[in-house]
Amino acid sequence: MLPRDYRLTRSVDFRRVYAEGQSWSNRTLVLYRLSNGLANSRFGFSVSRRIGKAVTRNRTKRRIREVVRQMYQQVCPGYDIVLIARQGILSAEHEAIEQSVRYLLRLAGMLCE
Repeated sequence: MLPRDYRLTRSVDFRRVYAEGQSWSNRTLVLYRLSNGLANSRFGFSVSRRIGKAVTRNRTKRRIREVVRQMYQQVCPGYDIVLIARQGILSAEHEAIEQSVRYLLRLAGMLCE
């Protein structure tokens, strides 16, 4: 799990990222990004009820969190990032989710490889 300093937890932060940030998407995820002026990047995860019941939504969030945890060191610091799951994530394997997150981060210019 990501340390608390690396997570978005307050709904006001989520709303600010949605309202003022830029977005990119693909078949499985939507990525919103907004500069936060901090020394580290913070991630938030959102899975709507359209994806499924609570067990399915929580499993989906855990899968996305694990991918982000593994590649956190490659992400440029100073941004608030929200990842929103789309219906296509239900049939995606771990590698597909990893490729999807990497693709969106690269598209948004967030990978500091």
